[in-house]
Amino acid sequence: MMKINIYLFALVSFALGGCVSHKKATTTTTVTQEVPTTGPVTHEVVITQAPPAVRIETQTVSPGPTHVWTKGHWSWVGGRYQWVPGAWVVRPNPAAVWVDGHWLRHGGGWVWIAGRWQ
Repeated sequence: MMKINIYLFALVSFALGGCVSHKKATTTTTVTQEVPTTGPVTHEVVITQAPPAVRIETQTVSPGPTHVWTKGHWSWVGGRYQWVPGAWVVRPNPAAVWVDGHWLRHGGGWVWIAGRWQ
């Protein structure tokens, strides 16, 4: 009787396995408006702790020809590093080129050089 129950359980489990529905994966795209800045940076914060390794992100499909992908980066917030994910931003004019921000070793620590339009 025990063998029959095991076989019956296996048969029912196998038969019901085909009833599972599969949902199609969806990708969301975040679009932000980047405001160009001009003039020199008014202050510089030196962080003594090196930033973590850059995360590898999946770039989503562009929402349109006027958008540019800005890579994700580590930001210093509240005394710790916090990941800022990459996003699509609207190009301010057709000739503008986005230069990614980066961490630069400086003065015994690390300084964030913000991304900008050229």
